Amino acid sequence: MNKKEQVMTGFRDLFNKMVWLNKSKMEDSLKGYKPSEVHCIEYIEKNEDSNVTKLAESFYMTSGAISKLTKKLMQKGLIESYQKPDNKKEIYFRLTDQGRDIYNIHEELHQEFQERDKAVFEQVTEEQYDSMLRFMEKYSRHLDAEIKKQGIDMKSE
Repeated sequence: MNKKEQVMTGFRDLFNKMVWLNKSKMEDSLKGYKPSEVHCIEYIEKNEDSNVTKLAESFYMTSGAISKLTKKLMQKGLIESYQKPDNKKEIYFRLTDQGRDIYNIHEELHQEFQERDKAVFEQVTEEQYDSMLRFMEKYSRHLDAEIKKQGIDMKSE
């Protein structure tokens, strides 16, 4: 296996281990909520004026799928829609108090997982972080270009 294959396999293995380790605690603490719902709640809390278009772009999902997801979150009382006085066409989302409770539980779990993994990250140098970030940015730009080449416009789907 060459280094490129080792890196790709390593990324997949790391991701799968994180998911496996975190899964049962997430499911226990966030019973009744799907990961897509929780991540949608997280995005809405962290990004002002979230709308269907921004959510679809962020999650690489179609606008139709996001519309279904946000409708479900509204029915569960976790988010609400609003419009700006100067723009009656666009619909935005914000969390309700119940949605913020879910967000806070999710954030606490992330803090717990970061604490668990802190020993590894404390050993990483600034140069190593910079190098990893440069690689991820470069790879991400490449994948964006490949998505564009396939004629997939995440904004209009």
